[in-house]
Amino acid sequence: MSETTVLSLDEIPKKQDFGEKPTKRRESDNYQAEYVKNFVERWDELIDWEARADSEGRFFIDQLKELGKHKVLDVATGTGFHSVQLLNAGFNVTSADGNGQMLIKAFDNAKKYGHVLQSVHADWRWLNRDVDGRYDAVICLGNSFTHLFDEDDRRRCLAEFYSVLKHDGVLILDQRNYDNILDKGFSSKHKYYYCGDKVSAEPVHIDDGLARFEYAFSDGSKHHLNMFPLRKKYMRNLLLESGFQTVETFGDFQETFHDDEPDFFVHVVKKSYAKNPDEAE
Repeated sequence: MSETTVLSLDEIPKKQDFGEKPTKRRESDNYQAEYVKNFVERWDELIDWEARADSEGRFFIDQLKELGKHKVLDVATGTGFHSVQLLNAGFNVTSADGNGQMLIKAFDNAKKYGHVLQSVHADWRWLNRDVDGRYDAVICLGNSFTHLFDEDDRRRCLAEFYSVLKHDGVLILDQRNYDNILDKGFSSKHKYYYCGDKVSAEPVHIDDGLARFEYAFSDGSKHHLNMFPLRKKYMRNLLLESGFQTVETFGDFQETFHDDEPDFFVHVVKKSYAKNPDEAE
């Protein structure tokens, strides 16, 4: 696959354009044309920062602290929610995103909370080209990994995440429960990730190669995202095949769950195998 140039701010489209056959748009690079200015400006209505903070609590903060991680690379910063949450908790955070419009919004949001965001405009597939140093942890949240349609892209990105981590680093990556959507149809508690009560987020098309979601706002405006429906087992295997040693999966931030219950899965992935302290030397 040839290298893709990350668009400058002037090149970011103002309106979404999926062409005449939107369900045929199944390319990893399409996210640039999806996160247009008008959609980015309304993204926080979908998230609802206060409601989301209440729903997920201290899950990510506690996970990182329990693992002794401090220097964090947020590779899917979006409008900055998790970067700001971690900065508020005292972590050293670098915020990266492939969409410049998102980074502008994240920078402005961080200022409201008294932070100057350390931001990097970066494509995951060439992450180590644009990001300096090594990190204790990489977080890839907000169902962002499902923007990658090509398996070679997924493997390349995981290799980049692996490389930017220190030898004992950890990757935290989440995804929708696409297994349930594909096998049983869509349902959502709207309790955890997309908490805005004036926005609906539902699939308008689903097959083994595409989950096309529609985001409808209270004023009647609509935006769409085309994503690849990653199955949980496939994602866990892909992480292990990429060199990571262990994968622990949570369902809606719970360690114990039935597969058809959670809206989202969170994978906590360790680069090195940590021996049980009770094991004999």
